[in-house]
Amino acid sequence: MSIEVQNLNFSYGSRQILFDVSFSVEKGEFLSILGPNGVGKSTLFRCVLGLLSGYTGRVLVEGLDSRTFSVREAARHIAYIPQSSRPVFNYSVFDIVLMGRTSALSPFRAPSQRDNDRCAWALDKVGISHLAQRCYHRLSGGEQQLVLIARALVQDAPILMLDEPTANLDFGNQLLVLEQARTLAQEGYTVIQTTHHPEQSYLFSDRILAIQHGRVLTEGTPAQVLTEETMRALYGVDVSVVSLYQDQARICIPQKITNQEVTP
Repeated sequence: MSIEVQNLNFSYGSRQILFDVSFSVEKGEFLSILGPNGVGKSTLFRCVLGLLSGYTGRVLVEGLDSRTFSVREAARHIAYIPQSSRPVFNYSVFDIVLMGRTSALSPFRAPSQRDNDRCAWALDKVGISHLAQRCYHRLSGGEQQLVLIARALVQDAPILMLDEPTANLDFGNQLLVLEQARTLAQEGYTVIQTTHHPEQSYLFSDRILAIQHGRVLTEGTPAQVLTEETMRALYGVDVSVVSLYQDQARICIPQKITNQEVTP
């Protein structure tokens, strides 16, 4: 399923946050929205999700204006995976995932065997079936993030939106979560993430959208976006972008380091 944002503008009172933002994502694509803190990435997400309605422009899902969706209809199209989730009660992992079936249930219907089977499928798909009866609060950050991805999968929405999914995770768990997100895109999900990490964007994304001061700075393939010029414009720092393994990876190194004389 495709999603298209057309000329999106949004303001908090007199302070404009987003300026004429446009982009599109097709089925099976992994798009990273890259930019520093405070440039409007989270606000953009909230507009696309329908949590903020006072914008101008349009958000189209398969050509349909998302403003026309009810809450239940929106949940059938787009699933949201936050940075973290701290439920008040210490639910089991299975119960947390089962909550993703809410949009498919009528107000007074209990979950069916099909709903339970769907949860078991999602847990298996992200590799955490063995955690089903564990207390959610007792999981590591990476395990909790995988639980939230499983919860999104049982929602049966074809578009997955991840808000800084690797925030506060260690290096191993960052790779675990991003590899799972990329696999889902390869299986046909439309995946959109916000991130602060240029190198991760390069490794895992099909395309990168760079946002600066609420505007689209540039958009393209990882090779087109992750350049010294773009990183300088985006973050205001001078870096050397180094290619590794026949350009399968790129890293950003501050030029203050690369310009230093190396002494034995």
